[in-house]
Amino acid sequence: MSRRVVITGLGVVAPNGTGLDAYEKALRGGVSGIRHIPLLDELKFGCRVAGVPQGVDELASEMFAEDELLAMNSSHRYGSIAAVDAWIDAGFDRPEREDDAVNWEAGAIIGTGIGGLDTTGEKLVPMVDAGRVRRLGSTIVEQVMGSGVSARVSGLLALGNQVTSNSSACSTGAEAVVEGYHRIQAGRAERMLCGGSEGSSQYAWGGFDSMRVLCRKFNDEPEKASRPLSASAAGFVPGSGAGILHLESLESAEARGARIYAEILGGALNCGGHRGGGSMTAPNPTSVQRCIRQAVDTAGIDPQEIDAINGHLTATGADPREVSSWAAALDATPETFPVINSTKSMIGHGLGAAGALESVACILMLQGGFVHPSINCEDVHPEIEPFAASIPHEVRDTPELRTIIKAGFGFGDVNVCVIFRKWAV
Repeated sequence: MSRRVVITGLGVVAPNGTGLDAYEKALRGGVSGIRHIPLLDELKFGCRVAGVPQGVDELASEMFAEDELLAMNSSHRYGSIAAVDAWIDAGFDRPEREDDAVNWEAGAIIGTGIGGLDTTGEKLVPMVDAGRVRRLGSTIVEQVMGSGVSARVSGLLALGNQVTSNSSACSTGAEAVVEGYHRIQAGRAERMLCGGSEGSSQYAWGGFDSMRVLCRKFNDEPEKASRPLSASAAGFVPGSGAGILHLESLESAEARGARIYAEILGGALNCGGHRGGGSMTAPNPTSVQRCIRQAVDTAGIDPQEIDAINGHLTATGADPREVSSWAAALDATPETFPVINSTKSMIGHGLGAAGALESVACILMLQGGFVHPSINCEDVHPEIEPFAASIPHEVRDTPELRTIIKAGFGFGDVNVCVIFRKWAV
């Protein structure tokens, strides 16, 4: 069995906008969600800016009961809001807590890179070290376990199919989409909520700061700090939030008359084996190119059909190598290279949520007929300069936009690519 898989719902909690309307408006306007974080000053971080969604606690208080909120750290709140929004956007009612009916044909793959590290750092470790284990409370495990967000969403929406959390560093969010696509395609589920969630925490960001891979040069100008594709890029900016896509078999969507945003044409996953220049922190260029080509092959399209690339593009030294890999994999010259952008330029690097936040951006671009700008790269990196014409510095109205390829290239030398096509009746 090989079924067509479509996207019928979206939910997003992002540093520059929560909810589809706010997020799309920010993407079109090139609005940065990067802000100064006073706590990082106090803790003497080198990077003192980050992408943190705003107003989430207030929104969570409106959506969830008090006992539910007590068991939700920031990652849980982001993921739960985005998942419930995607479910409702797909045309379903949120089930009552007292209703024992289970959605056996619906599941969730909602990943995270670091998970409940805020709870671990702020509560678990200090209280255990202080001998206060009995005061930890009954929800501590569910907040720190890797599958906490997907499990939380399953309870909110009575999901009865596979419910799990994947974790593949920066590839996590997009990988979840590919895994959900494969499950529906194989007939093991009708609908899957897929994406990623990452909390906001100094404990999640501290290790990256110590590696000196975070941007330290724009602490006084936060909105300029995330600079993918730029010659003055100085490292990535940590981000957080959640993006969730409601995937559904075409048969199911058509049977219930659902609004369809886009179809998933294909996807691919691989690893470079830490060879050929690949390592725990760097991608093997050959594996990157193989992943891109495999995604194109599984989609059954010609590379020239790709209208836009939403890259991984983190504002590190890997950006020029990534653009080179795209050109090689798609057999594209500077003259034939598709438009390319980086959502991270506005929201920072959401780690395990990055690919999901960016996938939501891709669907909004397809639906709205535009390509959002890559901000802060007016000084395009010299090695990327031959492809400069493909980089939008302002929003491009693109009514003919049909096919976008989204990629993630993560720590551990793991790669993911997924291809979306705008739905046309």
